Amino acid sequence: MDEEARRNWEIITMPPGIEWSGRARYAAAMYFCQRGEMAPEVLEVYRICSRLDAEDPVSVLRRWQIGADWIARLEAPRSV
Repeated sequence: MDEEARRNWEIITMPPGIEWSGRARYAAAMYFCQRGEMAPEVLEVYRICSRLDAEDPVSVLRRWQIGADWIARLEAPRSV
């Protein structure tokens, strides 16, 4: 993982509740979507949640039953 991808990974895995975290996660989601690593419908969830800093987009993905591959990637152990 290069430095830009690593930084965006840190941002997209930022916990909910931090001020401006929703917008930051959405920006990182756009990065991963543009690289073809995230489906457009998953990006849309991040967009919807972008103004809701306390909302966890992963919880929304689970409720709406979309983005299973993205959720699995987030939950996979990392050695970063």
